Amino acid sequence: MNPAAGALLVVGDVVTDVVARHRTPLAPATDTAAEIRTLPGGAGANAACWAVRSGCHDVRLLGRVGTDAAAWHDRALRHAGVRPLLVPDADAATATVIALVDSSAERTFLTDSGAALRLSPGDWSAGLLDGVARLHLSGYLFFAAPSRETARRALRDARDAGVPVSVDPASAGFLAELGVDGFLAAADGAEILLPNVDEARTLTGRDAPEVAAVELSRRFPLVVVTLGAAGALVAEDGAVTARVSAPPVRPVDSTGAGDAFTGAFLAARLAGADPAKAAEAGCRAGAEAVTVVGGRPPDGVLGD
Repeated sequence: MNPAAGALLVVGDVVTDVVARHRTPLAPATDTAAEIRTLPGGAGANAACWAVRSGCHDVRLLGRVGTDAAAWHDRALRHAGVRPLLVPDADAATATVIALVDSSAERTFLTDSGAALRLSPGDWSAGLLDGVARLHLSGYLFFAAPSRETARRALRDARDAGVPVSVDPASAGFLAELGVDGFLAAADGAEILLPNVDEARTLTGRDAPEVAAVELSRRFPLVVVTLGAAGALVAEDGAVTARVSAPPVRPVDSTGAGDAFTGAFLAARLAGADPAKAAEAGCRAGAEAVTVVGGRPPDGVLGD
């Protein structure tokens, strides 16, 4: 299969983001002034939108959402150019994240996973891989039993079909709760791992990003560790093969920067770019992402 001729299928989370930007430290037991917006988000959904923004013309997203917000999320994804394959859930609300963003643009998440982690094996079919050149799995799926089994089935079917798979570990905090061995076992067989530096440290116990990247690349053929404003490291088969810098920008909100990197990186790989060039594309998208509020490209967002 010619990768450029195939689609990108993302299986992951669709989330309603409540982004609260506060310029002063949070004041316990009283009010803190903030600018608050409700926006579509989710690591998987954001990555899909950024892949379209980065030139991938056939991007599909499988995710589970509550009936409370299914129509809004479907509309937002289509507005961004993504083909939504959303499973409505009448028994759980759409996942919601409250993102507290401080004056340095750093974010802290309060997460209610809701319907997102209820994506079940019955929601998956190997037929979803028809016409697909790459499959990407959001790591949030690995943090609950039903969605973890769904991710494992998708990964297995993709490997059987010769479709390369990438995984974003998604959350250092949730990784620690699940356990490193459990995550690594569930993600076994993926071609690409895309952790941020905190996730890479959690997965390896190594403080130095280079050492963590090398160690992970002995398990996954291609590992790209994102370093925020410092760029990214590319490691392949037990060696660092590239160090990529990020364009300097003035950050507003770091929510979704890693998702932007992932979407642009995968779009570049689909277009035939080597890992280093794809990482450069990812860094450019990540730098753009931190200059806007929320996790989606600025021209692909439906607001409140």
